[in-house]
Amino acid sequence: MTVAATTVRDRPHRTPQERGRPVLSRFGLPWRVVGYSAVLGLGLLYLLPFVLQLVTGFKTDPDAAAHPLALLPTTPTTAAYQRLLGLSRAADGVPFLRWLGNSALIAVLVTAGRVLFDSMAGYALARLRFRGRSVLFGFVLTVIAVPGVALLIPKFLVLNTFGLFDTYTGMILPLLVDAAGIFIMKQFFESVPHEVEEAARVDGAGVFRIFWSVVLPMARPALITLTILSFQGSWNEFTHFLISTQSGQYETLTTGLARFVSGGLGGGTQYPLKLAAALLSTIPVAALFFCFQRYFVSGANAGAVKE
Repeated sequence: MTVAATTVRDRPHRTPQERGRPVLSRFGLPWRVVGYSAVLGLGLLYLLPFVLQLVTGFKTDPDAAAHPLALLPTTPTTAAYQRLLGLSRAADGVPFLRWLGNSALIAVLVTAGRVLFDSMAGYALARLRFRGRSVLFGFVLTVIAVPGVALLIPKFLVLNTFGLFDTYTGMILPLLVDAAGIFIMKQFFESVPHEVEEAARVDGAGVFRIFWSVVLPMARPALITLTILSFQGSWNEFTHFLISTQSGQYETLTTGLARFVSGGLGGGTQYPLKLAAALLSTIPVAALFFCFQRYFVSGANAGAVKE
């Protein structure tokens, strides 16, 4: 015991300013140059595929096939984007705008539903006392652990039995509640002080009024985190839409691009068209994340430490 105490006392004391400094800044100048150069090189290597995707969208088909790794197009053109946005007179047009509309509609409705239902379920599991609450929460954790692929056939059978196959309802309804979102909201609500709810209860507020008017506004970081994750998940969803639809009018960006890449919409490589479509499909999610990344980080850490 004395040895342990002596060891703790003998450790060099670091000021708060030193603890907050980056790790590389604690080494000598040569090591810092090497470290920052390695980080810069890895960052550029990570960004290279995105740069190639952006540049290839402005190439012609022969140019993209002959020089796939060139960072500058030989003859820049916007033909690929014109075909995607319906501005071209090409006969073999790509229904990109229809895919985009379906994805936007489903992503907005699913995100709104998950934010509402996940927050309500999380608050019930965190604050309400009822029989079977622990069992129900264990079931939520079990659902998180089950691979999504294992549920594809049961999903298809349920949708087909209830007449929801190949409908917008069948695409949206099974995605309105997410087990991971319930877990995130439950963890956050458990970090809210009980005194806040007790004060509202003394003033005569009921359970739903306390949840909606008192606790939910305090959960803004967690709600923003859930919004980003829900929008990203529904926007990039593929397997559920694959087994819930078969008509072309219900295709989303993920299923439409999959059919496009597999050769279902014309022959040839069509690299500029495919990469331009992939680039446009990533813009909404990237813009949403970069606009709210500060709240996303604070919401991800919310509930990690309980007082």
